Amino acid sequence: MENIDLIKDRAWIEVNLNNLENNINEIKKFLSEETKIMAVVKANAYGHGSIIIAKKLLDIGITDFAVATLEEAIELRENNIKGNILILGFTNFSDLKYVIKYDLIQTIVDYNYSEAIKKLDLKDKLKCHIKINTGMNRIGENSDSIEKLCSIYENKRLNILGTYSHLCVADSSKAEDIDFTKIQIKKFDECITEINKRGYKTGAIHLQSSYGTINYNELNYDYVRLGICMYGVNTETNSYQLNVLNIKPVLSVKARITSIKEINADDSVSYGRTFIAKDKMKIAALSIGYADGIPRCLSNKNMLVKINDKYGEVIGRICMDQMLVDITELENIKIGDIATLIGDDTRISAETVSDKADSITNELLCRLGSRLKRIIAKNEE
Repeated sequence: MENIDLIKDRAWIEVNLNNLENNINEIKKFLSEETKIMAVVKANAYGHGSIIIAKKLLDIGITDFAVATLEEAIELRENNIKGNILILGFTNFSDLKYVIKYDLIQTIVDYNYSEAIKKLDLKDKLKCHIKINTGMNRIGENSDSIEKLCSIYENKRLNILGTYSHLCVADSSKAEDIDFTKIQIKKFDECITEINKRGYKTGAIHLQSSYGTINYNELNYDYVRLGICMYGVNTETNSYQLNVLNIKPVLSVKARITSIKEINADDSVSYGRTFIAKDKMKIAALSIGYADGIPRCLSNKNMLVKINDKYGEVIGRICMDQMLVDITELENIKIGDIATLIGDDTRISAETVSDKADSITNELLCRLGSRLKRIIAKNEE
C-alpha cells in the first residue's frame, strides 16, 4: 500500500488495521471457543475497503465472510480472498452458475427461490445457507412454514451448509424490543429443533449480528456475523450495549485544504447564500464533498473538522467536491494542511457526524465513495 507521506490526493480514507484486530479480540471475549466469527464485508466493508479488510482478517485467522451481492463476492475471490463467502442477498437465477464457478455460498431467500432452482441446469449442487424469517419480514421463509422449509431441505440441487435468521431490534434496550428479540430467538430455536427432529441437517447455525453478539452473548450458535462493531463504531451514539466493548474506530476520512481567504461581514459563503458572515472571517476550502459521500444535509449543522489538533466549523452548503470551514480562530493554517472529517475523536466520530445528519453510522460509512483512496495507516504496513 502507499505510504501516507506520499499521498498527494485531495481526499482519502485511512484504515487502521491495528484497531481492526483490537476489535476482533474484544468481541472474542464474549464468544465461546466453539463460536466462529463471520466477518461482514459488504458495501466495500462498510466503506473501509473490502480487500484491505478481508486480507487483514485472513491474516488473523478469520476465514468466513459475508457480502450482499454476487459482484462483491467475486471481487473478493479475484483478489485472492480464500475461505467461505456467503452472499446474504438475492442472486439472479441466471447468475447462480457463477456462485458455483467461484466457490461461493448462496442464501436461499424462501421456498419459491428453492423451487425455481430445481428447474435450472447447474453443473453442480449449489452451496447455500437457508434463511428463516423470524419477524423481520424482509427475506427468508417463515419460521412457522415448516412444510415449506422441509421441502427446501429436500431439494437435491442444494448443498446446504447452514441455516440462519436475523434479529431486528437487538440494539435496543426498550422492554418491548427485548421481548421481541427473545420471541425471535425462540422462534428460531424451535424451528431448528423441528427441522432436526424431522431428520434434516441444518448445517452451521447463526442468528446474531453485532448487537445480537453484544447484548445476547449467552446464545451459543456456530457463527456470529460481525458488521458495524467490528469497524469500531456503534450504529448510533445511544445504541444499547449490555456488554460494553473497548472497540476503536478503524476508519478516518481526511482531506486537504486547497484555499484560504478572508471574507468581510455580510459576505456569503457557497451556494444559496445560506451562510452570511457577521464579522470578518478567515475560511478554508476542503477538497471533499457530497460526491465523496459526505452528506449534503450536514450543511450548516455545526459539523466540525479537525486541523492541527484544533476544530473548525463547516459553513455554508456542502458542494459536490468541496466544502468550506471557518478557521478564524485557528492559527498557522496553510494550504496543503490535512483536515480530518471523521476520526477517533468524539467531536468528529462517525457517531457524532451521523447523528448530525439524522442518520446512522452504517449509512454514513457505506456512502463513502470510490473517489476516496483507502490507504493503510502509517506504521502499519
